[in-house]
Amino acid sequence: MIPVPASTLPRRAGVGLKPEHFREILETKPDIGFFEIHAENYMVAGGPFHHYLSRVRAHYPLSIHGVGLSIGGADDLDADHLQRLLQLIDRYQPDSFSEHLAWSSHGGAFYNDLLPVPYTPETLRRVCAHIDQVQSFLKRTMLLENPATYVEFASSSMDEAHFLGEVTARTGCGLLLDVNNVYVSCVNHGRDALATLRAMPLSAVREIHLAGFAEEIDDIGTRLLIDNHGTPVAEAVWSLYEEALQLLGPQPTLLERDHDIPALLVLLTEAALAEQYLYRRRDPSPVNKQAVAA
Repeated sequence: MIPVPASTLPRRAGVGLKPEHFREILETKPDIGFFEIHAENYMVAGGPFHHYLSRVRAHYPLSIHGVGLSIGGADDLDADHLQRLLQLIDRYQPDSFSEHLAWSSHGGAFYNDLLPVPYTPETLRRVCAHIDQVQSFLKRTMLLENPATYVEFASSSMDEAHFLGEVTARTGCGLLLDVNNVYVSCVNHGRDALATLRAMPLSAVREIHLAGFAEEIDDIGTRLLIDNHGTPVAEAVWSLYEEALQLLGPQPTLLERDHDIPALLVLLTEAALAEQYLYRRRDPSPVNKQAVAA
């Protein structure tokens, strides 16, 4: 039994904690729901990042988001990485820990990307075993984030929503619903984003991510969206977020910005907009109340 729940974040909007904003945050103490860090940026014993994070953590809830565990990879999980992650979590006692449904390492090589997995029974067993290992080692329930994808495997025998439903049911992990990733993947693969959202295991959602995307045209002239976290949230993603809140009720919501970092005020303004959506939807739809409470 994992004693620490998947998330104790407040049902408010948060933003990523960026070095460019350390001093301003501590000087102004903005009214924000929480901050999030990427675990791999803090896997060192000391230094300025820890100096500022310790001070910020004293005032705000904290989410730690991992991008390097390679949950979907064919290799065993990296024991050293897991140990460093445990030390970081023990040090800061975050309100939430999450990782991606993706892989980034193979045969001892690390790829600086979040690569897709085939949705097959074999992958399902491997992902579930890795999540069980992580949750047992960390002694807490983790959240698994749905990926943004640009290619799909012909070998997949189930869709993403079914796969995620099986993972959350078998492991007890929560779902970090990245609404931007739903939209990006559906545009790239020609699927209906709202139908895909509704098919997700919504009773497992404990946090939502929002982000911006870049748009390109691929070699055959088709629209291609890239989850680049470098632009404001698009109107289509705000609309899908509103639908998600109608289904779920309010959830902790992170505004992601990892490239072209703007002034702190810009991030806080976007978070304030997310809170306007949250405040409009304080109660889930009656049909979903029981599912959300599960």
